[in-house]
Amino acid sequence: MKSILPARLLKTLAPWRNASAWHIAFSGGLDSTVLLHLLASLAKTEALPPLSPVHVHHGLQAAADAWPAHCQSVCDSLGVPLRILRVQVQPGASLERAARDARYLAFAGVIGAGEVLLTGQHRDDQAETLLFRLLRGAGVRGLAAMPAHRTLAAGHLVRPLLDVGRVELQAYAHEHHLKWIEDPSNADPRFSRNYLRHHVFPGLAQRWPHVVSSLARTAGHLGEAQGLLDELAVLDQQRADQPSPFPWLPLRSLLLAPLRELSDARQRNALRHWLAPLTRLPDSEHWAGWFSLRDAKGDAQPVWRLADGELHRCGERIWWLPFMWSEFSDASVSWPDAQKTLELPGNGRLKLIGEVPGGPLEVRYRQGGEIIEVPGRGRRDLKRLFNECGVPGFVRGRLPLLYRGERLLAVPTLAGLWRGSSDGWQLHWLPQTCDQGLS
Repeated sequence: MKSILPARLLKTLAPWRNASAWHIAFSGGLDSTVLLHLLASLAKTEALPPLSPVHVHHGLQAAADAWPAHCQSVCDSLGVPLRILRVQVQPGASLERAARDARYLAFAGVIGAGEVLLTGQHRDDQAETLLFRLLRGAGVRGLAAMPAHRTLAAGHLVRPLLDVGRVELQAYAHEHHLKWIEDPSNADPRFSRNYLRHHVFPGLAQRWPHVVSSLARTAGHLGEAQGLLDELAVLDQQRADQPSPFPWLPLRSLLLAPLRELSDARQRNALRHWLAPLTRLPDSEHWAGWFSLRDAKGDAQPVWRLADGELHRCGERIWWLPFMWSEFSDASVSWPDAQKTLELPGNGRLKLIGEVPGGPLEVRYRQGGEIIEVPGRGRRDLKRLFNECGVPGFVRGRLPLLYRGERLLAVPTLAGLWRGSSDGWQLHWLPQTCDQGLS
C-alpha cells in the first residue's frame, strides 16, 4: 500500500514553499531519516527550496562518533549536501536540556533570514512532551507542548510531522528499506522521556488504546487556549506600555497603574508575555516577588530578581534591567580631547555639544553629597535634583558626571529638565546598549 505521507507533508509545508532554503535537523534517527527521505523524494517532482541537512554532533557518547559518517552516507545516496556541526554541551542539572540548548544554538547560527529549519518530532513526541510537562506542573503554555512552527533566529522552526505517529514513520521506513541510527541513550530509563516511553505509555495504551492521539489533540486545544491568552496579554500590555519620561534611557518599562486594574491572573498573563523575550519565566511560587514589588510603598524601590535580570519599580513604573546593565566600570576616566566622543567602559558614550569648556576634564560617578551650579537657581544638591526629576534610582549611579578639578561642571542632559551649563554647551550621554531591551 502506497504511503500517503508525501502528500500530507507537501500540504503541511505549503506555507513555507517560498522560503529561500529548507534546513533539515538530521540526527540520523528514524524520524529525521524519514523526513529527509520524504523531502528528497518530493524534490524530484516538486519545486522545493534547496534542501540542506544539518547534523549536530554533541560528542556525549562513544557511539556518536560513527554517526556523522552514517549521515554523510545517507545524504550522498539522496544527493543532498550535509553540514556537520560539532558543539560543546555545557554541564547542568539536566543533560537532556543542555544538549537541546546546544543543538538549537547551533541551528540558530545556520538559519538565514526567512529560511526554515524542519525537524522530525511527531505525534508520539508531542504526547510524551505533554505528559512530561504535566507531571512537572507546567501551565497552559507548557502543556501546549511543541508548536507546529515558531521563529528561530531570523528564520522559522517548523515541525511538519506532528500529526504523524511513530508507527506510520516506521511503516514508511520499512517500505523504502531505510536504515537509521538507534541511539543507545534512548533506552536509558534515567532520562524522563525514555521512562515515559518505555514504562508509562505502554500501560496507558493497554487501557486507552488511543492515548497518544488524545494527548496530542489535548496539546492542540491548549495551544489554542494559549493563543487566546497571548491576544489578551497584548491588549493588556498595550495599555501599560506608554513612553517613559526618560527617552534617553533605553530600557523597557511599563506603567504600573493599568496593570493594577487587572485581576492577579491577568497581571501574571500580561507580564509573562512581556517578560518572555527577556528572561526565563518564574515558576508559580516565585510570582510572590511580583506582588511584593507591586504592593510596596510608593517611595520604596523594590526589586524582583529573575533568571536573566531584574524588575525594578520606581514610583509608578516598572523597569526591566538585564544583568548586562550592571556590568560597567565606575572608575574615573580622563577626557583629554572633549571635542571627541568619549567611550565609557561598559557605559556607553559621552559627548559635548557646543563650545568645549577649558581645563583638564574628568568623568566620575556618584559618591554622594555632590553639589552642582544650576543656571538661574544657584548651587543645588544633586540628589534633590534627581528626586525632583524622578530619575530612577538604578540609573543614578551610572550617570557620568563631568568634573574640572574638584568642581562638578555638568550632569548629562536629563530630558531638558535642567540645562547642563550657562555657557551654551551641554553634556549628552548615550547609554550602553545590549540585546535585552536596550536600543
